[in-house]
Amino acid sequence: MRAGRKHFYITIAVTMAALVFLSTYMMVTFYQNARKDALALGVSTMGQEREQAERYLSRALDIVQITSMEIEYLLRQEADSDVILDFLEYESDYYMHSVDKDFTGVYGWIKGEYLDGIGWTPSADYVPTDRVWYTEAVKADGEPALISPYLDAQTGTVMISISRMLYDNESVISLDMSLETLQKLMESINLNGHGYGFITDREGFVVAHSDSAEKGKEYGEDGEKRELIDRVAASGGASFDMEMGGEKITVFSDTILNGWYVVMVVDNKGLYADLIWIMVQSVCMGLVVFGVVVLFCFVEMNRTNRYMIKLQDSRRELELLNDNIMQILAKTIDAKDKYTRGHSVRVANYSREIARRMGKSDREQEKIYRAALLHDVGKIRIPDGIINKPGKLTDEEYAFIKLHPVSGFHILKSFSADQLIATGAKFHHERYDGKGYPSGLVGENTPEHARIIGVADAYDAMASNRSYRDALPQDVIRSELLAGKGTQFDPRIVEVMIRMIDEDGEYRMRQSADSKKTILAVDDDPFSLELVRTIFEMQPLYNLVTAGSGGEALELLKTCSADLVLLDLEMSGMDGYETFRRIRECSAVPVVFITATKELAAMEKARKLGVEDYITKPFMPQILLETVYGALNWES
Repeated sequence: MRAGRKHFYITIAVTMAALVFLSTYMMVTFYQNARKDALALGVSTMGQEREQAERYLSRALDIVQITSMEIEYLLRQEADSDVILDFLEYESDYYMHSVDKDFTGVYGWIKGEYLDGIGWTPSADYVPTDRVWYTEAVKADGEPALISPYLDAQTGTVMISISRMLYDNESVISLDMSLETLQKLMESINLNGHGYGFITDREGFVVAHSDSAEKGKEYGEDGEKRELIDRVAASGGASFDMEMGGEKITVFSDTILNGWYVVMVVDNKGLYADLIWIMVQSVCMGLVVFGVVVLFCFVEMNRTNRYMIKLQDSRRELELLNDNIMQILAKTIDAKDKYTRGHSVRVANYSREIARRMGKSDREQEKIYRAALLHDVGKIRIPDGIINKPGKLTDEEYAFIKLHPVSGFHILKSFSADQLIATGAKFHHERYDGKGYPSGLVGENTPEHARIIGVADAYDAMASNRSYRDALPQDVIRSELLAGKGTQFDPRIVEVMIRMIDEDGEYRMRQSADSKKTILAVDDDPFSLELVRTIFEMQPLYNLVTAGSGGEALELLKTCSADLVLLDLEMSGMDGYETFRRIRECSAVPVVFITATKELAAMEKARKLGVEDYITKPFMPQILLETVYGALNWES
């Protein structure tokens, strides 16, 4: 024991001696290296800030270049002023809302006329060709010109114009933009938490500053700060020391687009005080070296906990993905039967509620819900003609229907290690008295979850519309379930379902009553409307209303609750785009464009407007019907 203590004390002494030697060595070398590193970091920071600022300004320069090239193309095509103004308005809106909110509008002097993309109307004494945005563009001789920045007195925002003269040596296009992005960039600039930054032009106008109160000031008119700007200009991007306000400072700088300076000023006292403090901390670290193991274990424990949290998040995301896939698969199954939309989801909801009332755990409820959601997956193998047949099925057709539990089982048996989903699909048509299919299982030989799904499935079948009948009254369904108690259905599960029915006084557990959808077709061509009318004549789930113009459609929408609008684009008077805009002012009804235009640009414009789909003429009836079905039934 004593020998062990002796070795322990010797170990401590040797360790402390090593720490003292190491700390002394660090104190001698760290200051020099840290100062060099700080200077190098400052230079690197300036380079990064310059790159970000140049990237931001270059994007505006590129936009002016591209826009001016497009205007030049329009001029060569002899486009009139209205066409060019429409283009400027579109570009201005696009730049402001889709590219960068700092871009406030495109305008210019084009073919002897001032055109403004944001609709600003100048006063009578406004002479565009005398304005600096025009004169500087002329001086630049076809190259983009960066106009001197200025402070907007109303908004407190620093603004800049970028202009370019067009090929005719007379027309000029210009883009106005605020420099709030540069301001935000400067508000975060520092060196290890010290100092401040700003951007100025060559005359000393402050474009952006860490202290927003400084932006817009003229440093060129302040003697001390004028000296700072002059030294920055002469430094060529190298750091230098100087005195300002009685304090020693280190200045880092770089040049932006050969015209502006990005500058960072750091107080030496604060910067190097940190270095001394770091050395003190390094010495003190020796005193806590024996706590490293504990700290290490603590860090490892936290890292393990974080990993477990990430693992749980990943598991939840995977479960959510699986649920979404199952929901889509269930909707795909239901889509085969045009009369039973939402059947699988309703059966799943009823099954989960039955399981809850039977005292099942949350996990068990969720498993039963998923099994019920996919109980009819085997119907993928059944021909559509049989599923949607309006009359009574033949024996051969009914035999096809009875195959879907077996098909579903084989589709789902490898879906999960838990066979509950697969067996739910296979056995949900078994009967309690053994007269069901496919296996003729008797009583509780049928898995309990399949018996639950069977009751929920039978209920929804009676509470849904069919091609040959509407949904049954709820009292009739109640009587049918009681009649099948102990023969077709598990008595205990039926009792739970009966209680759910009795509590549903407003008969909400049913297929939506408004399953018949109203379609409004808008076209100024009577032949086209007649064609659409013919296509929908044999579609009992749709009620078609027609309008011969955009104005008539808008009037109909005031009194008609349409579920979908089929809108032709090429109408005389009010065209489809204008009609769509006015519809959106009063209604969020889904809209599908129908047009003879097959240009990608038109399709992209429709997508950006938020239309559901875009059908080109001539079209097949099946494409129209499938588009209508998808727009009404598939949620995004």
